[in-house]
Amino acid sequence: MRKTSMRGRLFASTIIGGALVASLSPAMAQAQAQDGDAVVTEIVVTGSRIRRAETTTPAPVTVLGQEAITERGFVQAGEALNQVTSIAPTFAQADGTGNESGSGQQFPNLFSLGAGRTLTLINGRRTVTTSSGLGDRVVDTSVIPVGLIERIDIVQAGGAAVYGSDAIAGVINYVLKRNFEGVELDAQYGVSSRDDNKKTALRATFGKNFADGRGNVALAAEYSRADPLFDRDRPLSAQGRVGYTNPANTGPNDGIPATVAGIGGRFYPFNFNGVIFSTPAPPPNFILRSGGVPQAFNAAGELTAYNPGTFLQIPFSVGGDGMPYSELAALRTGVERKTVNLISHYDFNDHVRFSGEFLYAQTIGRDPLGSLASNTVLNGQATGAGYITFNRTNPYLSAATLSTLSAANPTFAAGGPLFLSKAWSDLLPSREVKYTTDTWRALGALEGDFNKFDRDFYWSLSFSHGATKGTQSAWGVNTTRLYRAAAAVRNTAGQIVCGVNADASAANDDLACAPLNIFGSGNVSPEARNYVASLTGQDYWNTQDDLLATLGGDLISLPAGKAKFSAAYEYRHEWVRFTPFDADLQGLVGAGVPVVATSGKFHTHEFSGELLVPIIGGDFTLPGVQRLEFDGSYRFVDHSIAGTERVWGAGLQWDVVDGVTLRASKSRNFRAPTLDQLFAPSRTALAAILQNPCDSDRIATGPSPATRLANCRALFTANPGYGDLATFQDPSENFNNALVTTGGNANLKNEISDTVTFGFVLQPRFIPGLTIIADRIKIDLTNGLSPFTPMDFLATCFDSTSPSPEVCNTVTRNAQGHIVTAVSTTFNAGQIRYRGDVFNINYRVPLSSLFPNHNVGNLELGVEATHNRFFETSVTGSDFNRTDDTASMPEWRGRFDARYSRGPFSLYYSIDYLPETNVLRTSTIENTEFPVLKANIRHNLSAAYKFDKYTVRAGVTDLTDEMTSFPNRGYGDIAGRQFFVGLNARF
Repeated sequence: MRKTSMRGRLFASTIIGGALVASLSPAMAQAQAQDGDAVVTEIVVTGSRIRRAETTTPAPVTVLGQEAITERGFVQAGEALNQVTSIAPTFAQADGTGNESGSGQQFPNLFSLGAGRTLTLINGRRTVTTSSGLGDRVVDTSVIPVGLIERIDIVQAGGAAVYGSDAIAGVINYVLKRNFEGVELDAQYGVSSRDDNKKTALRATFGKNFADGRGNVALAAEYSRADPLFDRDRPLSAQGRVGYTNPANTGPNDGIPATVAGIGGRFYPFNFNGVIFSTPAPPPNFILRSGGVPQAFNAAGELTAYNPGTFLQIPFSVGGDGMPYSELAALRTGVERKTVNLISHYDFNDHVRFSGEFLYAQTIGRDPLGSLASNTVLNGQATGAGYITFNRTNPYLSAATLSTLSAANPTFAAGGPLFLSKAWSDLLPSREVKYTTDTWRALGALEGDFNKFDRDFYWSLSFSHGATKGTQSAWGVNTTRLYRAAAAVRNTAGQIVCGVNADASAANDDLACAPLNIFGSGNVSPEARNYVASLTGQDYWNTQDDLLATLGGDLISLPAGKAKFSAAYEYRHEWVRFTPFDADLQGLVGAGVPVVATSGKFHTHEFSGELLVPIIGGDFTLPGVQRLEFDGSYRFVDHSIAGTERVWGAGLQWDVVDGVTLRASKSRNFRAPTLDQLFAPSRTALAAILQNPCDSDRIATGPSPATRLANCRALFTANPGYGDLATFQDPSENFNNALVTTGGNANLKNEISDTVTFGFVLQPRFIPGLTIIADRIKIDLTNGLSPFTPMDFLATCFDSTSPSPEVCNTVTRNAQGHIVTAVSTTFNAGQIRYRGDVFNINYRVPLSSLFPNHNVGNLELGVEATHNRFFETSVTGSDFNRTDDTASMPEWRGRFDARYSRGPFSLYYSIDYLPETNVLRTSTIENTEFPVLKANIRHNLSAAYKFDKYTVRAGVTDLTDEMTSFPNRGYGDIAGRQFFVGLNARF
């Protein structure tokens, strides 16, 4: 194999501290070669399998170096990718609507098109997905070894013709070091200014050349841990903001918002001790009163006065003794990760090389408040989370409590029931939901080159096997056992037992039943807890086998240079299996519906080809055309489930004069449905629907408020029992009382996108060190695969001018119009249209020329920005919802970087910028209390100093503790000011 030297400056226009822009003009490359410190050779760059002498590509490419990760104090790749302005930042964070904070996994999401539309590669090859359930075919950034990262290439827009399914928004390629030698140890500790959000990271990398430099082997081991955060840990989330209908609102044009937020929100119908209702319904007047005073239990299980707080609307109040809204979910999931990686290669001779890669990673996400056992009047008993009845025979009631309750309620005194509404703090061993993911990947590859017919050719053959084993586990309630244990009585011997065991001579349903004290908090016996609590969750396996063969090289010689080609065949086999826990298989937990174990598989045969044709260049030039080059690619896919697909790409690069390059590309891309999306097991459980479009505080919102209002009026007119639309509130919006069936959809089809990019690269010779890059991106997607929650189905139904029965019938309602059942699945959801621009400016300031004869060091300045000009989605193909210039997709996102170095010292400063934006495009003061979010500007500062073999670094992110723009939890970084200190030793 011809040895390729990549010393010196074969780089991709560094945007310091963040993005390196893959755009190097031939003129710059020639200038570097003349410097004598760089040998420019043909390499394979991300976005193509054709070797070329420059890193220019028709589509825009951004690059992150390892330095961009370490100098900001990031402990895993996802944190660095969050800084790239074209990638939507993702955090393991709850959104404040009652949803859990989740698994802790992070997946890159280019242009907010969805993580499943961004393809992840390791050294240019696919790897097994780490997702589960309704997950996309995505790879958690936590599995990537930071110590072995050489760079991260980010191809913005397209790539399916080269790499296959999923490359719609673009490609993330983790390029790992191939010739690491020596020993590197690295340790870092981080903590917030509030003494929480602690992050610990350790890594060790060992590498050794052997066989006179023909071979190399490197081993890297890493460990990192980030603690969870709770709502109480940050000022905004600690407020417990809950929305309710504004009583001061007088109409749609009065300048008064229709909804406002209550601070210190609580669920007045229940708390952890138990609230007593005389009627099993949530209106506050149904709370049992004694002498006019509402009644509940204290922690000891004795009767006490209950303060329901200031009523807002069902189920919320402000103040009082109800369960705090901030106790419903954690703010951020804690994540612990371990990785071990082995990379090696050996050159048999100058023309044949063997490469091997082995990866193991374990990620454990802990959501400390991911589950909550509750039995409240917000739910019916049939759901398993409904109220618990009790009467005067319950042996855990004291004489004083019996007397007061009997006096307050004659029905109870006569033997009738009262109704207990509570959340449990002691029924389950823990509220934690644990997500454990183990990922393995082994790859072997042969690659080489040869000369034939006076042409240079290269080839490769690789095979990889990857597997992900995951477990999602939590404690749940065996509903049958709960109600059985709650029906406690005294037997003939005076002992407290379950009612089914009251008579030892009678036939018993369950002799193991342990009586449950339902009153107060901390009174559940270990025996009752063991009897009622069951582990719930699932194990899942994902496997992937991938065989890839490529052949490329010179095709013919043209006046402008050699035309080149690359051809590839890829075979991929993927398999998935879901195995619910025993309690889920038997339908013992939650709603009592069995979950069925499922599995599925598919395989693909894929043929692809690329062509690189120099039209003008070399000795053949024209005025205004120094170089003109065409790129073409084509891929044929035969998928065993989704059928055949044909995609392609085409691009042009035009060097007008030295330092001025124009480029453009057009491509057709696709994404096939994943096995998870097709075959995920059907599971029915209680969940919140988050938003009901017909709620009084939602009726005036949405992409077309008039359409939504008309559809809701039609529903309420046809069902008079639903009440007054002007005051309607669905409690299933905010609490888990709807039976939501989650699972796969076997009827899914491929989604298709058409992508166009065009832009320029400027490297003016009269300003050495300056690079300016701008590209426009246009993506049109049809037949999109989207994870549809009940909220999405409802919005699709009521915001459509022609509601689809298939969509609207995914929910059912009770007599009051409240959602009682719903569906969550993947759906071919119509269309997405994106228009945007990406900009990169980098300037290596020539301090040495400004201050000759002085050692003044080096200074680099950089700006990266993404302009989201237009983004709209439609699930029906006709009703589009624009989300650009909103909190979810701000019109601009920018970053400024400055890096100064002099000898062993380096200093880094950056600004992360989000502009002032609307909450939604339809947000006005009439429908949103704070319709506009202020700009979010966060400053970051770090420094490093090298002492011989040791480097000490320290820094602070979000220096001014900006956090997020009020009252949004996600517009910025709610973690706030964070300090870190690290030590690196290299031997």
